Amino acid sequence: MGPPLLLACLLAPLCARGASPAQVGAAAPGTPQAWQQHEGPRRVKRAWVIPPISVSENHKRIPHLLVQIKSDKQQPGGVIYSIKGPGVDEEPLGIFSIDKFTGKVFLNAMLDREENDRYRLRAFALDLGGVTLEDPTDLEIIVVDQNDNRPLFRQDVFTGRVVEGAEPGTCVMTVDATDADEPDTDNAALRYSILEQGATSMFRINATTGEICTALPGLDRETVGAYNLTVQAADMSGDGLTTTATAVIYLEDINDNPPEFTKEEFSMEVEEEAAGVEVGKVFVHDKDLAGSPNWLAKFTILEGDPEGAFAIRTDPHTNDGVLSVAKPLDHEVRDRFELTVSVQNERALEPTAPASPRALATVRVRVRDINEAPIFRENPRRVSVLEGAPPGTPVTTYTASDPDTRQLQTLTYTLLYDPADWLQLDPHAGTVRTKRELLHPSAFLQGGWYIALLLARDDAEPPRSATGTLSIEILELSPQHPQLTRNWSITRFNVTHAVLAVLGELPAGPYSLPLLLRDSGSPPQERQQLLNLSVCHCGPEGTCEDGVLAAATAGAGITLGALMIILGSTILFLLLAGLGAARARGRRRALRQGLLQRSRDDMRDNILNYDEQGGGEEDQDAYDINQLRHPELFSPRAKPPLRRDAPLSSSTPPAPRKLPSGPSDIEDFINEGLEAADNDPSVPPYDTALIYDYEGSGSVASPLSSIVSSLSDEDQDYDYLQEWGPRFRRLADLYGQ
Repeated sequence: MGPPLLLACLLAPLCARGASPAQVGAAAPGTPQAWQQHEGPRRVKRAWVIPPISVSENHKRIPHLLVQIKSDKQQPGGVIYSIKGPGVDEEPLGIFSIDKFTGKVFLNAMLDREENDRYRLRAFALDLGGVTLEDPTDLEIIVVDQNDNRPLFRQDVFTGRVVEGAEPGTCVMTVDATDADEPDTDNAALRYSILEQGATSMFRINATTGEICTALPGLDRETVGAYNLTVQAADMSGDGLTTTATAVIYLEDINDNPPEFTKEEFSMEVEEEAAGVEVGKVFVHDKDLAGSPNWLAKFTILEGDPEGAFAIRTDPHTNDGVLSVAKPLDHEVRDRFELTVSVQNERALEPTAPASPRALATVRVRVRDINEAPIFRENPRRVSVLEGAPPGTPVTTYTASDPDTRQLQTLTYTLLYDPADWLQLDPHAGTVRTKRELLHPSAFLQGGWYIALLLARDDAEPPRSATGTLSIEILELSPQHPQLTRNWSITRFNVTHAVLAVLGELPAGPYSLPLLLRDSGSPPQERQQLLNLSVCHCGPEGTCEDGVLAAATAGAGITLGALMIILGSTILFLLLAGLGAARARGRRRALRQGLLQRSRDDMRDNILNYDEQGGGEEDQDAYDINQLRHPELFSPRAKPPLRRDAPLSSSTPPAPRKLPSGPSDIEDFINEGLEAADNDPSVPPYDTALIYDYEGSGSVASPLSSIVSSLSDEDQDYDYLQEWGPRFRRLADLYGQ
């Protein structure tokens, strides 16, 4: 074998490190075997090793010799060298090359560590025939980093928020940047700083982490709402390449400002009778963030409106107070209001917030007078008219009142609704009369009622009007006696009473009027009732004159039912008296025949009168049966007792009767008493003229009789009822003017 080839290290940095040559091994893959080994002893092969080669990125001297390789195997024709791998025959191509005869490896382009920080190549040694002389060895080229990349912030604008009034040291946000240079070297060691933040240095930044915190107290959103900071990042620990970004810090609002009225007094006007309408606005100002709960105001009426005639709400868009009318106003009752209104936030103020000196305002409201419509105080008006009332019969006077007391106006009346064309109306007085007869049944009656509508109109410009309902109840004396309506009329007095009146002059004497009573139910219920009364000539003191008319009147004052009861009582009394006489005869005969042996069998009965229309309690004095049992114990009466309720008689009183001396004389005693009772008018039962509903003479009060009241109802003045207090207010409203 020939002498071995030596691998020389030509790159100064590598030689200084004592890089040793290596033996060349087998041929490169794919290289043809071009020579044969000679006979003779062989040297043991040594592996050839090339230490890593470092080269700086961005090296501008191109081409640049990196290393020279040699094989220690010498051949007569020499050795052929080659390299393969990324940067040679793989992408990126053309970066590295080798002189195939000398083994020098060159750098042909600038390197970028941020793209490839190292290259791994394979070196080959071949003879001229293409036979591998050495095994392939690795050639590693390391790209040395240079500070050729600036730091980059992750975003151009950073945004953060902090509440106003935050304490110093409150952290708001963090800014961060990156560097493409080799990590953990000075080329990538970043430092942060604030280049600009305004006149006051309210914030500071952590140079290593980029965290931004408050530095001073006094953050006030109402003064400065947002801060714009210019932040910087620099590599080489702050001495290298730099870059900048913007940090925007917004101050969040707190309720540290109370709302205030823009002025102390507000003046408004509103028309009377208006309800739910807007009167005006009271204006406020709040420095807190508009639209936030810290800004929203609420209003309260503190004084000047005890009746609750006004209401106030908040306009959600302007935050002003809107005053409106909650109840209708009356200019005649009150024409001016002076309200005290307060304002405050919906949310509670911060404890550090100052008190507001303008949280109260005075609102003056003037009520403008307008023409008000007339008012029917009694609506509906309920009256009654007798069925078949002739034309011209007064029904009622139905008038309205004008609330405009300060303006004298004239009211006129018209019939707005009169379906049967039955009524006529005085346009000035409001008096309603019948135009013709209205008989029952009628299609215009509803349950016995006739409904009409009246219109009251004033003479203002423009005029105002009101509608009153007139409900007329049609009363019937009796459908079977239509002739009664010629002489009598009946009208409603109230819900429980009616007034009976005489339409013309009638002969004196008793009268019995059949009345038809009907309620207002659905369907209505009705029944007929007889009313007995007397027509007489009145004396000086308003009493009926004596004589036959008085007796007839007395008789007429007893109803048919009472007469039947009296007659029945008389017959019953006679029957009982006859039975008593028969029993007495039986006892006497039994005594004579010895049937009654002992005195304890001597039974007696007493006669009592019931259901008698006589003269009161004294009629119920029973006969004393002891007089019949023991007549010897009672002395004969000188004269009969005087009955206070019996008519006086001028006849001579009868002589005292002789009492029976024994049981056998009882029958004769009873028969004599019965005969005396039949002929004596002072012994009950008897009839007496009783007077009812008469107050007597000399009374200062007016008669309350329904008949008398009907004659003077329209002439009486009931205005004095207004002075009797609240208990008589309803009567005053019904009958007052």
